[in-house]
Amino acid sequence: MSKTAFVFPGQGSQAVGMGKDLYENSEKAKSLYDKADEIMGMSLSKLSFDGPQEELKQTNYTQPALFVHSYILASLLEGKTAADCTAGHSLGEYTANAYAGSFDFETGLRLVKTRGELMKQSGVIQPGTMAALIGLNEEQVLEVCKIASAAGIVQAANYNCPGQIVVSGDIAAIDKAVEVAKGEPFKCRLAKKLEVSGAFHSELMKTSDTELRNALQSTELKNSAIPVYTNVDAKPITSKDEIRDALSRQLVYPVKWEMLIRNMIADGVTKFYEIGSGKVLAGLIKKIDSSVETYNVSTFEDVKNI
Repeated sequence: MSKTAFVFPGQGSQAVGMGKDLYENSEKAKSLYDKADEIMGMSLSKLSFDGPQEELKQTNYTQPALFVHSYILASLLEGKTAADCTAGHSLGEYTANAYAGSFDFETGLRLVKTRGELMKQSGVIQPGTMAALIGLNEEQVLEVCKIASAAGIVQAANYNCPGQIVVSGDIAAIDKAVEVAKGEPFKCRLAKKLEVSGAFHSELMKTSDTELRNALQSTELKNSAIPVYTNVDAKPITSKDEIRDALSRQLVYPVKWEMLIRNMIADGVTKFYEIGSGKVLAGLIKKIDSSVETYNVSTFEDVKNI
């Protein structure tokens, strides 16, 4: 039997204006945005709808804004279509867990608010950045990291799809990695730094590790209603203890997106719905396996058309 998966985007997918149409067309969306503004202690809705872009891309705002937008879209799909399993890229794993019932909307948003603040703080304590290397395989990327590590910490952070791996670490080491990747013998097709405020999914995030663990530890979680495929192990889990562990390890470990998608497909998933802003994940999934169906749900119109 073919299965359906919902996947939720992470940082980098945000766009000014996201969610405005949901707020204007749905009472449910309006009340969830109002609740989010209350939890955040600021107008997250106004920032999502009107920007400014500079502020929306600060990680402590980006993460809650994406979580709320994706969660509302998924909740508007109730009764139209549902997923047999779920996953999310980095931050998106929190949205996936909220959809799967591991915790409710308010709990999820509080966790994401904490995570965003801690990651921003980590980026200040230990400044770092990330870069995308396009056109190299895993072995080549690890070799680039090895050479560049003379300049500091640098490690593979996101295994996104064949030929697209993101590295993360100290600014000097990432600059070095970009330079090494472009030169002989690698001749990387594209090596470019990303606009991020820290070295996410690397050991530079360890400054936030304990506090995030504590926040997860003191949060009541439930076993998920459907399997959640995790970033850290790329395997499906439903137990609340495993979910708590996966979310706390996720901060400093790489995102195994390609392996996670391959495992979902091996387990029978033939349809993927990307729920949220942008089309990044659908694009990656098509590069991993072009035979599966992908759909994007990012507007009220998209929800109506399903």
